[in-house]
Amino acid sequence: MGKETEIKLRASADVLNALREHPLLKSRLVDDWQISTLYNQYYDTPERDLAGAKVALRLRRDGDAIIQTLKSRGQSVAGLSERNEWDWNLQEQALDFSLLDDSCWPAALAELDKSTLQPVFTTDFQRTRVLLRWERDGEQVEVEAALDQGEVSAGEQVEPISELELEIRTGSPVALLDLALELCRDQVLMPCDISKAERGYRLFDPSSYALRLDAPQWQASTSVDDVIEGLVTQLLGRVQRLAEQYRYARQWKLFRELTGSMTALRACFGVFDLALPRSSAQAFIVPLDQLLAVFQPLVLEGWADDAAGEIARAQASEAFDQQLSDAAWGQLFVELALWLLAKRWQTKRPPRGDRIAALTLQRWLLGTVGKEIQELRVPHHNDTDHQVHEWMDQLPRLGRLHLLLGNFRSFLEVSEPDRLFGELNKLQALLEQYPQIEEEQRELLLAALRKQGQRVRKLNAWRELNQ
Repeated sequence: MGKETEIKLRASADVLNALREHPLLKSRLVDDWQISTLYNQYYDTPERDLAGAKVALRLRRDGDAIIQTLKSRGQSVAGLSERNEWDWNLQEQALDFSLLDDSCWPAALAELDKSTLQPVFTTDFQRTRVLLRWERDGEQVEVEAALDQGEVSAGEQVEPISELELEIRTGSPVALLDLALELCRDQVLMPCDISKAERGYRLFDPSSYALRLDAPQWQASTSVDDVIEGLVTQLLGRVQRLAEQYRYARQWKLFRELTGSMTALRACFGVFDLALPRSSAQAFIVPLDQLLAVFQPLVLEGWADDAAGEIARAQASEAFDQQLSDAAWGQLFVELALWLLAKRWQTKRPPRGDRIAALTLQRWLLGTVGKEIQELRVPHHNDTDHQVHEWMDQLPRLGRLHLLLGNFRSFLEVSEPDRLFGELNKLQALLEQYPQIEEEQRELLLAALRKQGQRVRKLNAWRELNQ
């Protein structure tokens, strides 16, 4: 068994051709580029039991070699994935079930009748590969770079393959992301959190592509540092998987969820105080704000079930494509993955930040939510209409509260935290509507905002947190 650590980056054919001549790659070549054609047949039961167990089984023909491979599906964030892989060289083009024993076969499939395994889809592509070698911090690094072009096919359903794969052979995964980031600075590359096998299954059923990573198992005693790592990992992975699925399916719901997850990711950089210093995340704050400035208005306008809403939904698709055509997209999300892997928020963190980072989730949460609530300016029935702009200024704070309560309210020691979360969400939704409505409707919305502000102030949790 080996552990496969790689990053996939979606690219156009022109970009793949340009990469063969990229100065950074040329300076690290060990030998010449090699071209081969890989024919891959994937197997599963009619009920897709292997997919349910998160494993992939294939036969690959590479020239005269026939290779049987079993892969487990690990976590993948911003294209970087780690998973276990077992390879066996065979003499003939047929599965050898005797190799699929307890040393690799998932316990969840122990009772499966392997004779029910059948071909389900193929991934056939041309691979142009080369070995790269360099030194980083006194350590030798070896990476295989592969340019893959071909297609996934399941029956009559077909999806093209056009991507760069970088797989670590020797050295740290940090070096792999360093290389990917440098390539993203001048090439249009989209981090791609979907394997070729997942694409095959998606051709059968678009909903089979999981949009969420496994949720962290939070505990009241979890440290703030572990919360930072787990939460950013979860949100970054979700953003990238939603982006991939929206690119594929163009469903409006996916664009809304993508924008919401990007909003939550942006809020992460404002809730942890000095445990996550703003200076450590400055490189992400500006580009995330720029993306949200484009996407958020389209989400709000797209809710309308009229011609204007239809136009906004079409514009959202165009805006998304425009962002993906810019090298800044890949640079942002690969750099975030590198920041996360190297835990760079801890670098040069002040002593007070270290103390906050060591707090337990439960203790930190009460103080953090309490501070946000105490500084929250909710509408009051005595406020004038002109003060609506002061209420609007509270949207970033409401976004931070949504992130905190949405993920951790079960650890908040106040009365009815679910109700606090719900009423604040209603206030946030009303405020977000204000810039979108017609002038003649604003009086009704202002009245609704004052009424919602009164509801919030009557909550026991609100009073407890303001003590």
